Amino acid sequence: MALRFTGRDSLTALTHRLAEQLAVTSAEDRGNLIFSPLAIYSALSLVAAGARGSTLDELMAVLGANSRGELAENVLFVAEHALADRSTSGGPLVAFASGVWHDAGRPLEPAYKEAVVTSYKAEIRAVDFRSKPEQSRKEINRWIAAATGKLIDSILPPGSLDQDTVVVLASAIYFKGKWTKPFEKKRTKVGRFYLLDGGTVNAPMMGTRRSQYIAVHDGFKVLRLPYRSQDPRRRRGTANVQESAVPLPRYSMCVFLPDAHDGLWDLVDKIASSSSFLRDHLPEETVEVDKFRLPKFKISFSRKLSGVLRDMGLKVAFSTNNADLSGMAPDVDDGSGMRKRLALQDVFHRAILEVNEEGTEAAAVTVCHMDVDEACFEDEPPVEFVADHPFAFFVLEEVSSAVVFAGHVLDPS
Repeated sequence: MALRFTGRDSLTALTHRLAEQLAVTSAEDRGNLIFSPLAIYSALSLVAAGARGSTLDELMAVLGANSRGELAENVLFVAEHALADRSTSGGPLVAFASGVWHDAGRPLEPAYKEAVVTSYKAEIRAVDFRSKPEQSRKEINRWIAAATGKLIDSILPPGSLDQDTVVVLASAIYFKGKWTKPFEKKRTKVGRFYLLDGGTVNAPMMGTRRSQYIAVHDGFKVLRLPYRSQDPRRRRGTANVQESAVPLPRYSMCVFLPDAHDGLWDLVDKIASSSSFLRDHLPEETVEVDKFRLPKFKISFSRKLSGVLRDMGLKVAFSTNNADLSGMAPDVDDGSGMRKRLALQDVFHRAILEVNEEGTEAAAVTVCHMDVDEACFEDEPPVEFVADHPFAFFVLEEVSSAVVFAGHVLDPS
């Protein structure tokens, strides 16, 4: 029986809900947006593995899953298949890691330890939050830097952990892929990019005369840029290879470009209207291009997600009076005979992505901190794809349809 990623629709739905919420804060800052739905999904799944009662119910609703077992299967599939490293065979360099740090004096529940190691492939480390919170914070940041190829050197700011910290969970992703058809640097020219407020900036615009995967729809176009992904079985020249239970991963960046210069938010609403909208509108064939321009850009985004998650319905987990994370670690005696409940304190997310003529390098990390303180297709004539105004993008693993990174570009300069 072939294995498959059953969390495709729930991950896509989470992507759109997060994009809508984060787009508001991004627009307020006049900034670009980049985040990893997969890192957020994985980190919250680690929380769900230790949740009980209404806390678990809310996590299931936010993540769109029916059970902890379903979440574990989805994250395991991603870790072992969808984000399998292909760099030794000429494909993208991909790394996916999860970590759990707990105070040495407050051990994790045995069942939770087994679940996160077996089902989530997470590393578990005991640290001294109670006496050395800053040293512990630096250790976690060093792990994050290593897991993200040093693109993200830290995420936990000074003072973010204290003696009440009990558990910190993290999921990190690193991606570096080369285009199947690289852009020629000599064709990159400075061009005008139109902003949402009507102003303009100058930005380096990549160009090409090669055919591209482009789909033309009512009010928008979609460009799919595949990353190089060589099949290692073919490379060895094996004549008789048994069919794998899981197809080898394939990655691509998909750019959703509205026709109107100020049409990004309407397009974002369309994309979020259905969990299948993104997949249903991806191009499947190449077309000849006339004018083609796509900006080079490097963007980063860092936010506390606690408020966003509360708005999405995750409330009980943040309440020290009502949260039930007893499956993760036991409640703490405060010394007066009162038991303090473990609760979610903060959720941090940071991501960075660079697009240039050769390909893409990106990384993201999500950290959860727990303590006891509160299709129409055109072949002729040649298609134009001029991304000289704000657009949305997604980095997909195509076999599973997992959204690895998502965001939008308002200003590439």
